[in-house]
Amino acid sequence: MALNLTTYRDVAVSHAMATGLFGQVLDHEPVSAPGNGLSAAFWVSRIGPVPAGSGLASTTARLELMGRLFLPADTEPQGGVDVDLTGAADALLTAYTGDFDFGGTVRNVDLLGAHGTSLSAVFGYTSFTGGTTYRVATLTIPLIINNVWGQVA
Repeated sequence: MALNLTTYRDVAVSHAMATGLFGQVLDHEPVSAPGNGLSAAFWVSRIGPVPAGSGLASTTARLELMGRLFLPADTEPQGGVDVDLTGAADALLTAYTGDFDFGGTVRNVDLLGAHGTSLSAVFGYTSFTGGTTYRVATLTIPLIINNVWGQVA
């Protein structure tokens, strides 16, 4: 078995689109400003083995997807920016918790961080060329996938 990033990323994107909260949902990290309103983007951050989940014949993998939610920081009313962004992050964390096996494509979402960083969101700011500052929520979506790499003696 091999990692199938397209499948896992498509599940993450699909959940974001199903919320109806985002004006656009990207399957890559944007290199330019995503525009007005709420936007979401997803990409891979890390891949590595899971020693506790691996055996003598194959290695289980931990694939870490990143999701970033964007909202222009100057959106009015400004007091609603954090409310809207937190609500969107909560909707996605709820969706990924509820779809624990990502549509049957993974063993599990590492909700509580048994093998690294847990399913979580960190808030901050980012800017793109042209000066637009965005309030962002960066999601860590850790996926545990059984029997990814065969071990040959």
